[in-house]
Amino acid sequence: MVVFTSTAGFLSDVRLAERIKETKPGMKVAFVGPHVTVLPEESLNASSAIDFVVRKEFEYAVAEFASGRKLEEIDGVSFRKNGDIFHNPDRPLIEDLDGLPFAVEIYKRDLDITRYNIPFLHHPYVSFYTSRGCPALCTFCLWPQTMCSHRWRTRSSDNVMAEVRQALELFPEAREIFFDDDTFTIQPSRVLELCRKLKPLHLTWSCNARVTTDFETLKAMKEAGCRLLVVGFESGDPGILKNIKKGATVEQALALMRHCRRLGLKVHGDFQIGLPGETRDTIERTMQFALKLDPETIQVSMAHPYPGTEFHQYLQDCGYFVSTKMTDDQGHQLPNFHYPGLSEEEILKAVEDLYARYYFRPRIVLRIVRRALFNGNERRRLRQEAKEFFRLRAKRKGFIQSAKPGA
Repeated sequence: MVVFTSTAGFLSDVRLAERIKETKPGMKVAFVGPHVTVLPEESLNASSAIDFVVRKEFEYAVAEFASGRKLEEIDGVSFRKNGDIFHNPDRPLIEDLDGLPFAVEIYKRDLDITRYNIPFLHHPYVSFYTSRGCPALCTFCLWPQTMCSHRWRTRSSDNVMAEVRQALELFPEAREIFFDDDTFTIQPSRVLELCRKLKPLHLTWSCNARVTTDFETLKAMKEAGCRLLVVGFESGDPGILKNIKKGATVEQALALMRHCRRLGLKVHGDFQIGLPGETRDTIERTMQFALKLDPETIQVSMAHPYPGTEFHQYLQDCGYFVSTKMTDDQGHQLPNFHYPGLSEEEILKAVEDLYARYYFRPRIVLRIVRRALFNGNERRRLRQEAKEFFRLRAKRKGFIQSAKPGA
């Protein structure tokens, strides 16, 4: 059994592995993912239920083990033997992404895609990657700093199109394809090549994008069926954008939104509260910025300092951590650091305040209701999302109240 784990879910995944070992002691369990990549020895010491971990990209390593190779012979593996822990040499990055099997074949075999819901995507959807790595240097971003590196590697356009066509054949009920690359739009020439091949299919698709995407590229994407961009705006404060090495400006973000409105492209905007340099003033600046950008939907997160990132190291060096626990038992975010003049409770409250100020505007409520009015599927999704939102909001309010002096 191969378990892809994270720092937030690691202890829960360990409990799962231990329960499985109780039922089937002979089962071999491998943990993979960013947490065990950064902390392989600590992860193995956490539980004897973990037989080995694979650092960084793991596909070929677990396949080699499944085919009968000994752990000592597999690069990228850390394992326990006779009470000691051994770390084999790192495995080189996978350069030939075309050589990997298609994800959609496994989806068809193992998944019911109707059970997976992301509010800003059409439902049901199919998602996969066309590249790995990200050349951007954002200090908070987990994946390039731990798993896939800043080295950007791509699948050929023909290989991507072959999986697109297979997805359409296997999942005729899918209403959208989502290209989940960290930055699908990082190289305009590649985007244009893919758009030329996507356009004749007349399909609806969405992707992650950077604010630096130019108008002509966006225009080609729209003409090829692109519906929505997921954009990491992060902050409305120029100083914070510089602190996190975002490689983007407030002005570029505003220009992107103008381009998208002109072309009829929807935008889902991601924002973070608690990045280096955050103060009450920068939080207000981000809130005003989000309202000014006015994307179709937003996601607001507490900045999470994952081990292995520059952001985590910065907080550690400055002594800003107040806890090692980053989630509650259900996996919901908890603040575990503060700044001078800005408490962890204020960071959490700012997340809730930005959501409220954004979504409880009359025209936004009307926009959401109008979308669901004539669509039963959207109404069901909206009810479920609203229940989850208010349940989480109540839980976070409870945390804030309990953290007040005298509570």
